[in-house]
Amino acid sequence: MLDTLVVGAGLCGLSLAGKLQSAGHDYLLIDARQRLGGRIESVPETATAAAADLGPTWFWPATQPRITRLVAELGLSSFPQHDSGTILHLAKGDGSPEPLPQSSVHIQARRLGGGMGTLVQALAQRLAPERVRLGLEVKKLQAYPDHIEAECWNGTEALRITARHVVLALPPRLASTRIAFAPELASALHTTLRATPTWMAAQCKAVARYPLPFWRSSGLAGNAFVTHAQAVLGEVFDACGENGSPAALGGISALPPAVRIAVSRVHELMVFSQFAQLFGPAAAEGELFMRDWAQEPFTCSALDIAEPAAHPQDGVAELAAPQWGDKLIFGGSETAGQSAGYLEGALDAAARIWQQLSAPTALRHSSRADLRDNHLGLEKFARMVALLREESIDKYVFGFKQALIRQQREDITQLVLTEVVAGTYKQALEYLHTLPLELAEAVVENGRASLTPALLAPFMGFSTDLLSQAQTHNASSCAISGFPLEQTLNHAYVQAIRRDLAALWREFALALNEDLLQRMEAASQPI
Repeated sequence: MLDTLVVGAGLCGLSLAGKLQSAGHDYLLIDARQRLGGRIESVPETATAAAADLGPTWFWPATQPRITRLVAELGLSSFPQHDSGTILHLAKGDGSPEPLPQSSVHIQARRLGGGMGTLVQALAQRLAPERVRLGLEVKKLQAYPDHIEAECWNGTEALRITARHVVLALPPRLASTRIAFAPELASALHTTLRATPTWMAAQCKAVARYPLPFWRSSGLAGNAFVTHAQAVLGEVFDACGENGSPAALGGISALPPAVRIAVSRVHELMVFSQFAQLFGPAAAEGELFMRDWAQEPFTCSALDIAEPAAHPQDGVAELAAPQWGDKLIFGGSETAGQSAGYLEGALDAAARIWQQLSAPTALRHSSRADLRDNHLGLEKFARMVALLREESIDKYVFGFKQALIRQQREDITQLVLTEVVAGTYKQALEYLHTLPLELAEAVVENGRASLTPALLAPFMGFSTDLLSQAQTHNASSCAISGFPLEQTLNHAYVQAIRRDLAALWREFALALNEDLLQRMEAASQPI
């Protein structure tokens, strides 16, 4: 029996699988498609042709720390979205485009060299091939007391997979409409799943490759908006590679899914005609790629076509809560606490699921009575610590920006890191104080409460990891290019930071132990 079955090999599923792989967990990642990536799909770049992103295209380092860190961690190259030049607006079907006064559209957005598909490739390389199976669709999930049985279909025969945990890393609407649940999900949860829109599910994206970015020589940005009733593409953008080579234009369809089907035979001609109306005759001929996501059954549900396009909400509690006695967990970008629908949201959801799966359940089987009696409290504390650790780098990035606003000039990294770590330890102590611990079996050895090591364990490596993440952020941040000592930390500076963090750790460990000793003493007093 597997420990974890991850259903859906988009960014959320791939990220979670990577964490499971690194931790040595027994897992299997499956997807109904014959490829990895979910909504991430790129036509590869060649020497003469730009990568064509037919799904997600951009990420924003200023507001999306998780995807920014992952790109840096994987060593992928990125470049700023080309936005300079005149932006066009076409308001009449038989008219000419007019310039817009705005100066940019995709503010501080970046793209990956070689397309977003390189992100999928890099994550897939971290996984053992035998842990991934494609072309396998889950039809039904049956819950049992200690496991879930997944009934799957590979196109020719039915297969059964059993696992202690199942993660549905796919859009909630797909889960609710394509998978049968036994027992049935609570009606409130079922309603929430169906009410959660799948971001960009009913959209169609087109990318046309050209020999040269001819629009740039005319002072045009490649950005355009088409708002008349007959618009084929509602939004157009420069899709070139870095420095304009190879050249391409991209666009998002303005036609509803039903209309796209009706005009399917001439759809490509209509797209080229729209490009030419905006940028001239040279745009009428090129190499065109299109992906109509409304025709992708493993992305778009009938609900996504029937209802007006909307953005999923952040932090929907019902979507994040484990079901069936913690054996079933919903994932995918739409279940994120932040940035739902985006790549950032997919990583946010994966981080939350990892916390839910990695609680130290082995404590309940310990031979030590104090651990056995407190396994629930220790698991809760470990989950809280995991959450605090995940949030710490975001707090560091925010604190660094605030320090720059305050015009702090020296030792910014050191000051912000110590603030974040001290604040994290403070939150952990406050949470610990609220936990109802059973201390009757706890003992004191050489001044240390027997529960202290178990409570400190979830913090192992915390300050080292955070310092490494901070260095990665600083090295890739354009905002601190004027602070060379902060952008690349020298050895002496790093050692000074480590000394400060070690001192904070000692203070925290002593405070945690003292809290336990006081509670043990209070518990021993007669009522």
